[in-house]
Amino acid sequence: MTRGDIAARLRHQLDPADHGPAAVPRIGDFDLNPDLRGVFPTNRILRPAAVLVPLVEHPSGLTVLLTRRTEHLTHHAGQVSFPGGRIEPGDKDPVAAALREASEEIGLDRHYVSVAGFLDAYETSTGFHVTPVVGFLTPGFTLTPDPGEVAQVFEVPLDFLMDPANRQCQSRDYNGVQRYFYAMPYGEHYIWGATAGMLVNLATRLGKG
Repeated sequence: MTRGDIAARLRHQLDPADHGPAAVPRIGDFDLNPDLRGVFPTNRILRPAAVLVPLVEHPSGLTVLLTRRTEHLTHHAGQVSFPGGRIEPGDKDPVAAALREASEEIGLDRHYVSVAGFLDAYETSTGFHVTPVVGFLTPGFTLTPDPGEVAQVFEVPLDFLMDPANRQCQSRDYNGVQRYFYAMPYGEHYIWGATAGMLVNLATRLGKG
């Protein structure tokens, strides 16, 4: 598929209305770990969050822009993630939250982002209900990462992340229970957990699951 074909398919298949209420997560960490639900309160209130899934349009093809979080953060310290965070009271919707967070975290000017739509809402084991907002980034932007939150910004070819051959299912011990998760190692970068789960959802949406 050409870059234009991929872009057209993404824009066609990702429905901007398909992000659902915060009380009804579609997918998440528990899909691979149904036994882990017993570790967490069944009546806990999920905190709404949004991330930007940035697809950078290069002449050579699409890439996915990712960040590596700093080691001192409370949630997901040191992990590879999309720009994003909690939806604040002043945010109009998940799109506004994702664009605001991307501006705050990596200095991305929202004028370079063309929103394509949404992936399925994602529930993390840390108690967040995440709306992934997919957007195309026009080259020419400059980034100024916040050193308090972002240790590194990098790009990975979309074709690599969508290839099932580059997708692994790994596990770790969590409070005496084996926890399973997706992982997509890329060079020095270890993409796993919720970020990898959202990328698997993107692949499914594109017929590459």
